[in-house]
Amino acid sequence: MKKFGVTILLSTLSIIYSDAQTINYDGKEFELSNVIASTTFLNGEKVLKIERDLTKVPFDINHLEKTVDEPTFLKLKNVEFENGIIEIKVLSQLQDPLPFKFSKGFIGLAFRVNKDNSAYQSIYLRPKAGRSENQLERNHTVQYYAYPNYKFAKLRKEEYKGQYETYANIDLNEWITIKIEVKDKKAILYLNGQKHPSFIVNEMLGDFNGSGIGLWVDVGTIGYFKELKIIKTK
Repeated sequence: MKKFGVTILLSTLSIIYSDAQTINYDGKEFELSNVIASTTFLNGEKVLKIERDLTKVPFDINHLEKTVDEPTFLKLKNVEFENGIIEIKVLSQLQDPLPFKFSKGFIGLAFRVNKDNSAYQSIYLRPKAGRSENQLERNHTVQYYAYPNYKFAKLRKEEYKGQYETYANIDLNEWITIKIEVKDKKAILYLNGQKHPSFIVNEMLGDFNGSGIGLWVDVGTIGYFKELKIIKTK
């Protein structure tokens, strides 16, 4: 009986630890939210590697809208960000085998994340779409969404006039510099050091009163991140 009791206790402790799991990288501490994450070396550089945890957030192709654009990110701890600039380099690869054959290497940032991850803003990339031979697919390379009520499928409806997606000349297996400038209800995306914006969200939707930042990926993606920089403005 004693042996059985110890087994149960250790199992419980393991569950508690996994729910509050953190990872340290480049002097920063991150908390896992529905992802599998580690530090690794890519081409001799130490980077963060992040994949969506399908055991915590199952994917269902028959209920696509309900099971994508979810809080699947590595959340930066002890940082409050409202307005300013977030910059990071990302590289996206596809998992093999692919759990979703239409995966485009979904990778990006979540910001204004609230404390329990139940609301946030996000801009992410579909790098595989950037070099597609299909122009309609290319037009979906960059995506904005607001969790939980304004996911990509809703924002792709005619009433939103395509203003929350756009094209960008990017691809898988290459480092892409993402810089997002956030000011009140507006978010501006710059890619790869370009002088002019690649994408502008003139008015963010939903609840944008949080202050967290997350390194975001979605189904079928192996995401690599490095060189996170944050500049706050009042």
